[in-house]
Amino acid sequence: MLSTHGTGSQSTALGITACMARPTWQGQIQISLVSFGVSIVPASTSARQVAFHEVDRKTGERIHHRKTARDDEAVEAEDVAKGFEYEKGKYLVIEPEDLKRVRLPGQKTVTLEHFVPRNEIDPAYFERPYFLIPKDELQARTMATMSRALRESERVGLAEITFSGREHFVAIAPPTDADSPWLNMYLLRYEEELRDPAAYYGDLKKPSIDKKQLAMAEQLIESYSEAFEPAAFKDDFEAALREFVQAKLHNRKLPKPEAVPKPGKVIDLMDALKRSLAERKPGHAEHAAGEHARAKTRRRKAA
Repeated sequence: MLSTHGTGSQSTALGITACMARPTWQGQIQISLVSFGVSIVPASTSARQVAFHEVDRKTGERIHHRKTARDDEAVEAEDVAKGFEYEKGKYLVIEPEDLKRVRLPGQKTVTLEHFVPRNEIDPAYFERPYFLIPKDELQARTMATMSRALRESERVGLAEITFSGREHFVAIAPPTDADSPWLNMYLLRYEEELRDPAAYYGDLKKPSIDKKQLAMAEQLIESYSEAFEPAAFKDDFEAALREFVQAKLHNRKLPKPEAVPKPGKVIDLMDALKRSLAERKPGHAEHAAGEHARAKTRRRKAA
């Protein structure tokens, strides 16, 4: 039985500084009578490099919004409350004190009693990654042992943990980097948060699959197969937006939008597979990849 004990957000002994993500939760992971302290730190960021504000087109000054009620009178900040719409246009006022009554207290112990094969978790459940940072070297060695055990058993631990006043469904597992001795925590969606696929596919008849077409499709996919290199994928819109803003800011010629390719003609699946495989001649994949990379580089050039 694996348990986690916690007390809230504090800095860790391993150098969490102001310029890094602040811990979301701090506590201990316990395996029977063995425990090690950790801090949970967000492993992702939603920050964007280019942000916009609403401004007056005529003056360029920033627009400020004011809170008003139905009579168009301004509502002071201290008079603004949360409201639950129980009927159309009718709201139940919820005060901060009300929410404090239902907020879950920070947990002292989170018990991991469920270990499941990693490949049985549908990717749709994964929402957000976190780092588990050990407090010191002694506890880091204990974490490394647990991480290795999970990796070699190809299991992840499931638990519910409370932080920020809410309960969260999480998985604890080693990262995919085989050389990493650490553990990550992944925020999972609850089952009721996912839509039922039967509501969308229920009226569709399950298609039959031709064996020859399937073999050719597998061959086509294999011809495009490669190692996962996430650094090769960039947000091209963000890069183009940054280039556009810089050009407009410095009164330079604005970049022209790329021509949108015309959609191809609909052809028979077998014919499409044959033609696609014919294009995947020796050396074609490397040439195509090089052209793709050069095209992306041209699009990302800063003004």
